[in-house]
Amino acid sequence: MKLLLSCGIVLLSAGLLCGAQATPGAHDAAPPIAPITLGVVPLDWTPPALEGLKTQAAMKSSFVLDRNLLHMAAGLVPDSQEADRQVINRLDGVSVHILRFGDQGVPDEDEVNAIRAAYHLRGWKHVVTTTDAGGPLHSETTDLWLVLDGANLRGAVVLAETPKSLTLVSVAGNISPVDLLHLRGHFGIPRFDGEPLERQ
Repeated sequence: MKLLLSCGIVLLSAGLLCGAQATPGAHDAAPPIAPITLGVVPLDWTPPALEGLKTQAAMKSSFVLDRNLLHMAAGLVPDSQEADRQVINRLDGVSVHILRFGDQGVPDEDEVNAIRAAYHLRGWKHVVTTTDAGGPLHSETTDLWLVLDGANLRGAVVLAETPKSLTLVSVAGNISPVDLLHLRGHFGIPRFDGEPLERQ
């Protein structure tokens, strides 16, 4: 309960801060679509298909945590999770997009597959697809892509889908595949099977 409350405080604070900073001026232009590049995690880019799903979501939330906000988040992690705290402190940034749909569920599975295809086209390494069959209301599919620069890991992207929600999390920073295991349970990242990462 303490961990859930701490994460809630961080997400609420980040959402308020990002919302206050994200209002563009009249002269600001929309950010360009990021080109296909290797070794870079553009936190301000998402696949076009996600924008289409956002228009159909009953509730949606998007925010970016920079290094300063991540240090604040790490400070709320309990002492019992020191390894998690150290990994969060090494991150350069995290972007989170959460979509919740009504009783009809995710409206267009083709759009979700288009999101997956967009990351494949960027050349990022797909290492995990896990399915937790928890019944019609609680089943979950999680995909994980690693962003590599040669042999170096520069970040990752996690896509978690349930029958009524979609969460997309991009992580930037010089971390190891095993470090990603310590991010499970934070920033909306589910506790997916870590065996494929341990083999990297």
